[in-house]
Amino acid sequence: MPALAVYEGLVKRFGEVAAVDGLSFEVPEGAVFGLLGPNGAGKTTAIRVLLGLAAPSAGSTRLLGARPGTPEFTAAVRSVGSLIEGPALYGRATARQNMRIEGKALGIRDGAAEIGDLLALVGLAGRADSEARSFSLGMKQRLGLALALLGRPRLVVLDEPTNGLDPAGIVEIRELIQRLPERGTTALVSSHLLGEVQLMCDRAAIVSHGTMVAEGTISDLLSRQGGSDFNVVLSPDGTERARALLASAGMIVSGSDGVLTVTGPGVEGVQISRPLAQAGIYVSELRRVEATLEDVFLSLTGAESDGR
Repeated sequence: MPALAVYEGLVKRFGEVAAVDGLSFEVPEGAVFGLLGPNGAGKTTAIRVLLGLAAPSAGSTRLLGARPGTPEFTAAVRSVGSLIEGPALYGRATARQNMRIEGKALGIRDGAAEIGDLLALVGLAGRADSEARSFSLGMKQRLGLALALLGRPRLVVLDEPTNGLDPAGIVEIRELIQRLPERGTTALVSSHLLGEVQLMCDRAAIVSHGTMVAEGTISDLLSRQGGSDFNVVLSPDGTERARALLASAGMIVSGSDGVLTVTGPGVEGVQISRPLAQAGIYVSELRRVEATLEDVFLSLTGAESDGR
């Protein structure tokens, strides 16, 4: 499938500081692609360059095959929806009026049905005729998402789309974004919420300090977590013997009072349970702990994550 967004060695400097440094990846058509990293990692800057809102210092980008500054790029931008750094709304206009204004700018002549459908899709049908200035941050985000989806764009670019939403709202918007490819819309989603990206996206690029540290499908990224973690529950009086026994086999062991976490490259459950059984240490529970994107991020960057 063709790539709808392409980064080719993108560098963006502000003075002596490189906000983005050598970023390269592609967003294939039909994907929900996550641009993942902590706040300040350069995600918004990378998006602004892609949309022609900032000029690169080096490298390049392509949007629907077009490079910034070309006539084709102007046409491409009209086929892309975006929600960047919060929605730009007319505060004294209602949600429906904001949608009509955007529709007119996009050349949509009779968009009443689509506007109604989109407001319902983002959970604002009951507030369609309320002024935007009365909306909470989360409601404004919902309206911004509806605006970005107006006209059924081929690509939608969303910068922290769940910002300001309560937990139930986050789930709703996540599920909406997951279904966008069914509507013919590819999504590029930036977020610092590692858990949300893992649940929402099928591919992701992980960035730290403006540099990409990994890219691939979510399953590929999770497989980069070199070791397997296991939770082990055993009798408290066998804890110290178990720790010593497993550590002597090259495993990393933490925990106390009958509950241990065991990890190591290529470790399988039988390598834990068998020696403990042979030593007469009763194990009541042995459970593999699945790797998360947060685990991958921490192992690749050595940094503290603000993802949840």
